[in-house]
Amino acid sequence: MEQPFRLDGRTALITGGASGIGEATCRVFAAAGARVLIADKAGNRAGDLAAELPGSRALVCDITDEAAVKRMFAGVDRLDILVNNAGIGLVGGVEETELPDFQQLFRVNVEGLFLVTRSAMPLLLQSHGTIVNIGSVAGLIGVKRRFAYCATKGAVVAMTRQLAVDYPTQIRANCICPGTVDTPFVEAYLEKYHRHEKEKVRAELNQRQPIGRLGHPTDIAQMALYLAAPASAFVNGSVFTIDGGWTAA
Repeated sequence: MEQPFRLDGRTALITGGASGIGEATCRVFAAAGARVLIADKAGNRAGDLAAELPGSRALVCDITDEAAVKRMFAGVDRLDILVNNAGIGLVGGVEETELPDFQQLFRVNVEGLFLVTRSAMPLLLQSHGTIVNIGSVAGLIGVKRRFAYCATKGAVVAMTRQLAVDYPTQIRANCICPGTVDTPFVEAYLEKYHRHEKEKVRAELNQRQPIGRLGHPTDIAQMALYLAAPASAFVNGSVFTIDGGWTAA
C-alpha cells in the first residue's frame, strides 16, 4: 500500500521556491522523496538550496515573462505537482494605490500564476497531477489597507476552484490561504513600513492570529505536502485556511 504522505517518484515544481514558504515546501517535499524543481528569480539562492536537497534542481525564471516561463518548461520532461507560491504584497487602500503598483501585483500574483499553470498543464494532465496554489486569508476576508493584495488573492482562490471544475478527473487543484507567516516577506514589510517600530508591529502581527503567534513556513509546507500526496486523493477545488484562528474570530 502506498505511503499516504510520501512523494517518492514524483517531480514537483515550486515557484518562489528559494525562500520563505517556498523554501520550506521544497525542503518538506524533498524529505518526502520528491524530485524538486526550485523556480525563482533569485538564482543564487535557488542554486544554494538545490545543492542541499538531493535530486533537486534550480530553475531561474521570472514568472511574469511569458517567454521565460515557456523556456523553463521546455526543460521539464515530467511534472506531478505544481506549487504556485511566488507572490508579492502591497500596503494601501484604494485611494493610496497607484495604478502601476496595482498592475504589478496582478502581473506577479495573478498573471504569473496563470502563465506557469498554463505551461504546466500538458505535463500535469499526463501525470494526473496536482496543483497547490498559495493564496492568503486576504483572498477570503477584507484586510485593512490591502486593497490590491486582497484583489489578487481573491483571484487565486477563484482560479483554483475553476481549474477543479474544468478538470475534475484529470488533475486536482486546491488552495492554501495562510494568515501572517514569519518569512522574509514579513521582514521586508517591517523594514519598509515600520523601520522605527519593528518590534511593536511584530508583536501586533503575532496577536492578529488568536493563537498568539505568526505562522511558521513549515506549517504551510506540511499542508502543501498533504494536498500533494495520496492521502488527499478525494480533495479537489478546496480552500484551506492556516491562520491561527484569524478568520474564525
